[in-house]
Amino acid sequence: MPTSSVGKTSSQRLPDSYPSRDRKGAVRSRRGITLVEMMVVVAIIALIVAISFPAATAGLENVRMVSAGDSVATFLNAAVNRAERHQQPVELIISRKDGTLTLYSNEPGFTRELKMPDGVMIETVLPVEEGIDPLLPRRILFLPGATIPAIGIQLSNRRNAHRLVRLDPMTGFPRIEAVSVE
Repeated sequence: MPTSSVGKTSSQRLPDSYPSRDRKGAVRSRRGITLVEMMVVVAIIALIVAISFPAATAGLENVRMVSAGDSVATFLNAAVNRAERHQQPVELIISRKDGTLTLYSNEPGFTRELKMPDGVMIETVLPVEEGIDPLLPRRILFLPGATIPAIGIQLSNRRNAHRLVRLDPMTGFPRIEAVSVE
């Protein structure tokens, strides 16, 4: 048998599938994980994800609805401010079909548009006009020095949550309300 520089004899190495032995000759088990253990861990992770997915989706839908309500309120406030500060008439066009709000004024090149996020729709524009198709774009005019129109834009999402953004005609400030639909 060949000897090493230290003077010990070298033994042949056993394949990895055989258990190894310590100095006293006792059999040691190899460390690691089996395929069954790995599959159990993956199954547990998949179960946790499946249980938490609806809650996470509902949370995202709620965030989108709150964000859309805040954006509509800011957009309406911008229309009122533009009419008063620039002393120019401002036209607001609300398109339920496209899910957009658009501002126009007399100033050349001035156009602002707000598109609703995915999953949020413009449900209705208040007050409802009788005899007119609700899917046609609604046009509202803000005149400088005139009374602010008392309008409301009701938003909804796929989970049947509703928010109403009202423009207060006395103060000119928008308010956001949660709406319960029965």
